[in-house]
Amino acid sequence: MSVLPLPARFELPAGEHAHLRAEGVSVVRGARQVLDRVSVTVSPRSRLAIVGENGRGKTTLLHVLAGLVAADAGSVHRVGTVGLAEQALPAGAGLTVGTLTDQALLSVRAALDAFDRATAGLAEGADGADERYAAALEAATRLDAWDADRRVDVALEALNACTDRSRELSTLSVGQRYRVRLACLLGAPHDVLLLDEPTNHLDADGLAFLTERLRAHPGGLALVSHDRALLRDVATAFLDLDPSEDGAAHLYAGGYDAWQDGRRRDRQRWIQDFEAQQAEHRRLTTAVAEARDRLSTGWRPDKGTGKHQRQSRAPGVVQALNRERDALEAHRITVPEPPLSLRWPDLATRKGTAVVRAEDVRVADRLTLPLTLSLQGGDRLLITGPNGAGKSTLLSVLAGTVRPSSGTVHRAPAARIALVTQEVPHWPNGTTARQVYEQHVGRLLAEGRIGEADLVPLSATGLLDREALRTPVERMSQGQQRRLDLAVHLAGRPDLLLFDEPTNHLSATLVDELTAALRTTSAAVVVATHDRQLLTDLSTWPRLNITPS
Repeated sequence: MSVLPLPARFELPAGEHAHLRAEGVSVVRGARQVLDRVSVTVSPRSRLAIVGENGRGKTTLLHVLAGLVAADAGSVHRVGTVGLAEQALPAGAGLTVGTLTDQALLSVRAALDAFDRATAGLAEGADGADERYAAALEAATRLDAWDADRRVDVALEALNACTDRSRELSTLSVGQRYRVRLACLLGAPHDVLLLDEPTNHLDADGLAFLTERLRAHPGGLALVSHDRALLRDVATAFLDLDPSEDGAAHLYAGGYDAWQDGRRRDRQRWIQDFEAQQAEHRRLTTAVAEARDRLSTGWRPDKGTGKHQRQSRAPGVVQALNRERDALEAHRITVPEPPLSLRWPDLATRKGTAVVRAEDVRVADRLTLPLTLSLQGGDRLLITGPNGAGKSTLLSVLAGTVRPSSGTVHRAPAARIALVTQEVPHWPNGTTARQVYEQHVGRLLAEGRIGEADLVPLSATGLLDREALRTPVERMSQGQQRRLDLAVHLAGRPDLLLFDEPTNHLSATLVDELTAALRTTSAAVVVATHDRQLLTDLSTWPRLNITPS
């Protein structure tokens, strides 16, 4: 087990006095305004969801609240202890499960060490021993220090995480590392929990445990999550960072449905105001054009009319033109254009067209039970099962990226198959989203898998705005990278879409749009997921439950 140095002083929980308060926080990255004058308070009773489309600064706001990122403007006031679960988790050489548990319980270890020393001093009758003992006992009690390791162990077991403290993180899967980190956070005595996508890599049992622990947490809570079921079950207020008509973040109280209703009303009003201003601008532009035409031709009277009469009518026409010009000049488009939403392309797959058939396929140590299935255009399939059952492996076998140890897989020669995995590919640093797309479609064209006229343009899906298209991939959020990955896979108009946890890192709004698209697309669709809301939304689909042997 890794041994970390114990601090001479450590922070104690503040209980009912704990809070995080951000006032007018702004963060700028290069030329991009990530957060703009955001204010929010997380109190001991807070169950706050920070929501918004990918790349809107949700993770940045958590980091500002936690003190990992300094705001360029505004202030943050913290009282009490804060625990943060980030999306990224390094697994450097020598780091073990014990490293994470020791880091999570650093204050607990220090409190117990101080208590042991105070107890020894009391037994020796040292000067001031009574006061030191009383202070150490109070600190250990407030931290519930004697039960801390058991709490972590319970969380490790419940989340199906590795319990071996000596196990190196580099030997664990990404999902296993995330579950260890989450268990440590839930077992530590923090006043405020800040969670960034905590449901990634959790199965049904892990999701149920997490939901129960968050609802029972005695302190404050702020979370960023794509998991709509978790948001419904836990959150009572929603801070929406999406672009708004007035440019400000909006706080919605009353739970998930109240947020959705409020957001829908605000968005509809925004669209109406924008369209009204556009229509008025078009009307004024037309009025100027018509006044100009009248000046050049329309004011002239019939032949034979006196020159004096013609000249007397000219000033009125000129004045009318000037009035229309002044009105157009005075009119301003003050309402910004509403953001894009997902536009699913027509994949043009004929219903019933054979795509792939797998017969008695197995993969040694990964997919142990033989599976047979056939997929045609328009087919739908849900794949469920616990972590480690082989769901991802089966998708890879169908896509052709993993060869089965036994059994056969037949793919239609002209069939186009896209596998959208849990984690996005590693694209070279410095490569922009547009360049990633262009390189991908270049390969599709070179391999003759699709004609240029059939490609889906990157901008046609509504997944990335103009700014994101020219952003280097390493500067994009994980959610934006997921959007890019989806757009890239749609470029070739696939006949079969294989999704491995498609809701990971995506906003709740985009997930709703994606779910609607998957229900209606002509392509065959296979989804492997633990997402409870998605399973409910797709409950009418045929289901294949994979269980380990």
